[in-house]
Amino acid sequence: MRISELLLKETMILDLRSSTKNDVIEELASELDRAGRLKDKSKFIEAIHEREQQTTTGIGDGIAIPHAKTSAVKHPTIVFGRSHKGIDYDSLDGKPSHLFFMIAASEGANNAHLQTLSRLSTLLIDEDFRRILMKANSKEEVLTAINEKEKEKLASEENDVKMSDSKEKFVVAVTGCPTGIAHTYMAADSLKDKAKALGIKIKVETNGSDGVKNRLTDEEIRKADAIIIAADTKVEKERFAGKRLIEEPVTAGIRKPEELLKRAISGTAPVFQGEGGSSTSESGERKKSGFYKHLMNGVSNMLPFVVGGGILIAISFFFGVEAFDPDSPEFHPFAQLLMDIGGGNAFYLMVPVLAAFIAMSIADRPGFAPGMVAGLIASTGGAGFLGGIIAGFLAGYLVELLKVIFKSMPQSLAGIKTILLYPLFGIFLSGYIMMEWIIGPVGWFNTTLENWLSGMGTGNIVLLGLLLGAMMAVDMGGPINKAAFTFGIAMIDAGNFAPHAAIMAGGMVPPLGIALATTLFKNKFTKQEKEAGKTNYIMGASFITEGAIPFAAADPGRVIPSIIVGSSVAGGLAMLFGNTLMAPHGGLFVVFVAVGNWPLYLLAVLIGAVITALMIGFWKKPVDLK
Repeated sequence: MRISELLLKETMILDLRSSTKNDVIEELASELDRAGRLKDKSKFIEAIHEREQQTTTGIGDGIAIPHAKTSAVKHPTIVFGRSHKGIDYDSLDGKPSHLFFMIAASEGANNAHLQTLSRLSTLLIDEDFRRILMKANSKEEVLTAINEKEKEKLASEENDVKMSDSKEKFVVAVTGCPTGIAHTYMAADSLKDKAKALGIKIKVETNGSDGVKNRLTDEEIRKADAIIIAADTKVEKERFAGKRLIEEPVTAGIRKPEELLKRAISGTAPVFQGEGGSSTSESGERKKSGFYKHLMNGVSNMLPFVVGGGILIAISFFFGVEAFDPDSPEFHPFAQLLMDIGGGNAFYLMVPVLAAFIAMSIADRPGFAPGMVAGLIASTGGAGFLGGIIAGFLAGYLVELLKVIFKSMPQSLAGIKTILLYPLFGIFLSGYIMMEWIIGPVGWFNTTLENWLSGMGTGNIVLLGLLLGAMMAVDMGGPINKAAFTFGIAMIDAGNFAPHAAIMAGGMVPPLGIALATTLFKNKFTKQEKEAGKTNYIMGASFITEGAIPFAAADPGRVIPSIIVGSSVAGGLAMLFGNTLMAPHGGLFVVFVAVGNWPLYLLAVLIGAVITALMIGFWKKPVDLK
């Protein structure tokens, strides 16, 4: 498949009107939508912004390649935009972007589509080609230039130099990015082009949307002088044990290929130890991931257990609040089955899974078993959710310490570290510390906190609700939002169901308030925003706070304060009305069975949404006056 089959005249803008990053994303997406290539423009734009939050797609040299792979795309398509004056796109080199290729990949895109989309990104490395695109006077000239460059690229791929047994320096590399459409292949081509210029043999494995391509063989790894990993995704590193390894973000492969290659052949790169370990930098310091990343790795892997189990529990309430209890007059066997599956098993695994994935984020695979066991001890020992968090970090860093202790073992005995030493000492030490020093104090703290919350006066309860509701709206799915959500789950686990009621109310308000504003104040929003507002009714009802992000990004000064105030009021009212929530997720779909005093709870959410809608409506100016 050729690029010209995906880049149409109908999806080209030779003179962009936009002046900001958000505007150009909107303008390019609108062109795709007008061409009939999208199912849901708002959802597609949301996916583009989610990708931008991971790493900017403004790669420098005047190029930006916003891209997303989502079900909102009807047909895989490329839209081209050009701005002679340049647009600030948060580029890696800090310079304005002039050439924009927005890549829209459908969720079911086949390999041919993905390879073609990826090929486009690699063409843009050529400065002469970029210059031709900037000077093109018509859409036809742009297509002609791309077709000719693509022919050269395909011919070059056919004549790629294969690895030989000569004494030339030989480097192998792996590239990968979260989406796997553009950056993965740009980094690969950048490394290959620079290696050719430096006279270095190279083979690059790509971890893209269409899977692993050009996979490195054991023989190639053995013969390599060094390995370069330029990736923002998880890469199989154990195969590189004992080899000199350089590990950098995927953007380094695009922007700094010469530096990476020269480091690789210099013989100064650190040796990767394997067994879940990592290479050390020249300064001897290992780059550590932050606390938040480890915690969120645990929370994100725990959430399916929480959501699935919680909703099963909520469904059991349809038969009666105590229908799961054989001693209750309301007893129903199916309600008991639902409770046994959701509460007795899914919720039972919640804390151990949380701890296991926190530990794995810190220490890689060797941390998983110690984290799981320590988390189970926290759960069964009464330390609960907080104990699980402590267990995960304890197990993870204990295994990291064990790696240092066993580092001097002979390479011939390296295999027993992973299958024997790390599990044995990791499980014992983390379990011993949890049982002897952690679960007692943490269990006491949980009981004290629960008693304190239960004994809070009305004023303090409302203040807590105001704070939790506001936290849900501050960053709409970011660290502050997740901190509040995590606290709510911990309280459910401890048997206090009031805080999470305020949290879900606060999380439902931002999208609902925005949706209501687009309905009540139609002259304050564009046609596209009004369409996106409709989907926010569904997202708000489903407790998906992230539906507010595109609106907040487009007008943060007005939208963010409005949603914070509305969410805070909803959270405070939920606590004032004495609402409780026994399911951790589900929004409107669990309110009627899992929320205590649900009519007043719905009133709290409605009041918060109306406040948000009115604030946005009064602050925003009519569209034609912008």
